[in-house]
Amino acid sequence: MNILIYTLKSVAFALTEPYLVTLLIILAFILYRKNKKTTIMQKMILGERINSPFELTISQIVMGIFGGVLASVIMSYLGIVFDERSAIDLIFLVSVIFMFFNPRFICFAYSGAVLGIISIILNLIATAFNMPNLDVLKIDVASLMTMVAILHFVEGILVMIDGGTGYIPVFTSRDEKIIGGFALQRYWAFPIAIFFMLHNSSTIGSSWQVPLPNWWPLVKGGISIDILKDAVVALVPFYGMVGYNTVTFTKDRKEKTKISGTLIIVYSLALFGLAQLSVLNIYLKFLVLIFAAAAHEAMIAFQRYLELKGTPKYISGDEGIMVLDVAPNSPANEMGIKSGDMLVEVNNAKIENEERIAEAIRECSNFIWFKVKKVTGKFEQVSYSKLNSEKRLGIVFVPRGVPKDSMVVKLDETKFGEVLDKIKNKDKDE
Repeated sequence: MNILIYTLKSVAFALTEPYLVTLLIILAFILYRKNKKTTIMQKMILGERINSPFELTISQIVMGIFGGVLASVIMSYLGIVFDERSAIDLIFLVSVIFMFFNPRFICFAYSGAVLGIISIILNLIATAFNMPNLDVLKIDVASLMTMVAILHFVEGILVMIDGGTGYIPVFTSRDEKIIGGFALQRYWAFPIAIFFMLHNSSTIGSSWQVPLPNWWPLVKGGISIDILKDAVVALVPFYGMVGYNTVTFTKDRKEKTKISGTLIIVYSLALFGLAQLSVLNIYLKFLVLIFAAAAHEAMIAFQRYLELKGTPKYISGDEGIMVLDVAPNSPANEMGIKSGDMLVEVNNAKIENEERIAEAIRECSNFIWFKVKKVTGKFEQVSYSKLNSEKRLGIVFVPRGVPKDSMVVKLDETKFGEVLDKIKNKDKDE
């Protein structure tokens, strides 16, 4: 119980201490700017924002706090400990720096692997040439990779719960046909409490020194358990960010986040197992560091392969026009039209293309009805009696073919800025 209380106190300290709160505000500002781009794109495509940038940012902070608490408690009970001379805190800074080069590199698998390899190399050089001052990182690879595994485990849970928030409808072309899908991009700011073994107990306030039970730690790191039993151990809070980027054309948002979250959790368990073996020798240390980055890349490549080989979920055909998405406060939403539905008829006329729907709206006085083929395969008739030519229906359709003047986004799932620029330029041309 002492470990739980002190871990929660440490996380709470990260939310109240002025320096750490300032850091959280900076991270929130970064998230806000990204969310603002997302909402601009949503409004251009859907006609309205699904959430405001502020709402998206606050939810990321709240979910991040939940994730940080869970990760900190797991690490505390397992006994992940670093030497106070360790530069483990650099992993959080490096991951944020990597994010500016490519958003997917915010993942700790990359920053952790880079720091771990550099630390081992510096240690080997320092030992070989008797230059102890060169060994500046002093990172315990087993503890580092165990921490990365736990952070990914929690990330997998967050992806399942919150990964589909802040989505953007997108299109691409395949075999001269347009297919619709969703771009998902989500980040969370984590307050993390990490155990450090102190060589001088006066270097940190006594309120953060933690009395430990006899059974602790549960996992083996680079620090001997015998040494830890007599050492002064303290919890120190940090901030980090984890992120999720993907595009799907073969699954709906819930299915995609469930698959992605499951794969991340499987990856975390494999990394955790290798991290425990890495205490045996230096070769296994290099193996787990290489595995961390390589397996993460393989996981991304596997999901891309599934998308490439999978059957498109959102594609129009001879039967009707596919609904990719529906604006939340729209006539279409009030009629019960959902993403994945097929619009077959409008006002007793077969829908040949999406322009036929626009014509029906212009021609109607205030009443419009659709024959809809639901995702289940059943046909339903829905209607709306307060429509006029000035009111948007609130549906994002998947066109049957590639119109000559259309904008088809060839989406790189990590380059939202390029997609936004393309949409803006298309908007100006019109």
